[in-house]
Amino acid sequence: MSVEPAGDAATVGSPAEQVPFVKQRAPTLYLIIALKLLKGLLLLLLALGVYSLSDTNLPEEFRRLLAFLHVDPEKKFFVDLAEKVKGITPANVYWVAVGTALYSVFSLVEGIGLTFRVPWAGYLAIGESTFFIPIEVYELIHAFSVKVLLILVLNIAIVWYLFANRHRLFRHHSPRH
Repeated sequence: MSVEPAGDAATVGSPAEQVPFVKQRAPTLYLIIALKLLKGLLLLLLALGVYSLSDTNLPEEFRRLLAFLHVDPEKKFFVDLAEKVKGITPANVYWVAVGTALYSVFSLVEGIGLTFRVPWAGYLAIGESTFFIPIEVYELIHAFSVKVLLILVLNIAIVWYLFANRHRLFRHHSPRH
């Protein structure tokens, strides 16, 4: 099989079956890319924020937050929450930050891979979205939430779109020798 570049288009196949391959616009793919990159950036910022708390006195920070928000710290909910905050160790905070950072890198790599339309990124996005579908169904069965339902519908739509269009979106189009 030979591939000959021709501007934005290339011909794919043997010389007898020269079929032009043009990288088509894919607005839905661009939306998925934007969502993946935005999620990755937000998770990275969250990871940095959580990491910045790893060496702080969390109960004291919690007390300051309640004072800043003008919330009564003597209410049962906040007393119980303060007890849970006391049990959080700096190591716990560190590992939450590391896990969040790794997931953010995963989303950023996925978004960048989709931007360049590399096939592995399409399968990575399909796999990630598929992974969360059973979890979302479980959540809906145990405690219905419109937010979880919308996320489930979005994940199903992403899986369907990427899988149904994988050959069109991710066909290798650079020259091979």
